[in-house]
Amino acid sequence: MAANITPELTPPDSFRSSVRRGLPASGDILTALLIIIFLSAMASLQSQSLTKKQKAQIDSLMAAYDGSMLPSASLAVMIGNKVVYKKSYGMADLETGKKAASKTNYRLASVSKQFTAAALIRLIEKKKLSYKTTLTEIFPGFPDYGKVINVHHLLNHTSGLVDYEELIPDSVTVPVLDADVLTLMKEIDSVYFKPGEKYQYSNTAYALLALAVEKYSGMKYPDYLKKYIFTPLGMKNSLAFVNGYNKVPNRAYGYSIRLDTVRRTDQSVTSSVLGDGGIYSNIDDLTAWCKALNDGKLLSKSSWTLTASRNLLNDGTMVDYGYGWHLKKWKGMETVWHTGSTIGFRNVLYRIPEKKLSVIILTNRNSGTREDSAEKILSIVLEE
Repeated sequence: MAANITPELTPPDSFRSSVRRGLPASGDILTALLIIIFLSAMASLQSQSLTKKQKAQIDSLMAAYDGSMLPSASLAVMIGNKVVYKKSYGMADLETGKKAASKTNYRLASVSKQFTAAALIRLIEKKKLSYKTTLTEIFPGFPDYGKVINVHHLLNHTSGLVDYEELIPDSVTVPVLDADVLTLMKEIDSVYFKPGEKYQYSNTAYALLALAVEKYSGMKYPDYLKKYIFTPLGMKNSLAFVNGYNKVPNRAYGYSIRLDTVRRTDQSVTSSVLGDGGIYSNIDDLTAWCKALNDGKLLSKSSWTLTASRNLLNDGTMVDYGYGWHLKKWKGMETVWHTGSTIGFRNVLYRIPEKKLSVIILTNRNSGTREDSAEKILSIVLEE
């Protein structure tokens, strides 16, 4: 039997008033029945789990990651705030023979963007800046094209900024940092299009957002995340990794698989840019993050709503991206999700807010694991 997905319930007013009085709702048979139904539903919510068949189906989907000589995957499935399935497959570190586990930390790549967005929005709530604050206001000396590009454009990928990856000379071997992205932007005087005219995914925008977090908080980006996001939520092992400044505990190293060979490919020249993809985390910490999303912690309700709301281009066209999240309808349900792809890592965090369903898949290899992987698992969870 599949998991019984039940929406949040609120006991009837007569039940609440009877409880306050310390008396049963005498004479009210309907109320008594509602009480029984409510308590049964709440008990069901607390005991939800997956069947052996469902778990076996999920394991079958993840079989390509399961082996002593294969890069790993770590998976978590949540119904409400309960983790109903959690499992790791394969190796976090092939060279040392270290197996993956729930506390194995993977580089999130673009799954990091939701944390950059949340950090910046928290500063907006503190009135340090606004969604209309422009690049020239944030960064003195920024080219004139930044006068019409604001925080809103950066958050939802409508800025038109040139991809910094295209501006890095082939001869560069030293890791590029977020500050280097700003320097590259200051050296050019053009954009792809006027802000708000198109949607075009932009790593550049999120690198600049991380620098904005530093400017308006007066803290290093990793320290701000740790103090105001990770620590309050109990995400003890998550961090924005800066080589020589902090250390990734329980680290998974990235690999590339080609034919029958596996080669470590853990870092590239862009791996040290933090705002667009430099966070490391694990499935235990990310389930705590999903609980915070379910419960509306850290940010106001209106701010969380904005992160998962579609925006309009200048011509009225709808953009299926909020602030740090992709958005789409799947099987008639609104979903919020993000993948992360970089050298040696492929990840996805996928949520159905109306049912409080979440799937997290983290891997340390160069292929697989897109949103369809999460959707296949959700189909198993939702099957009747």
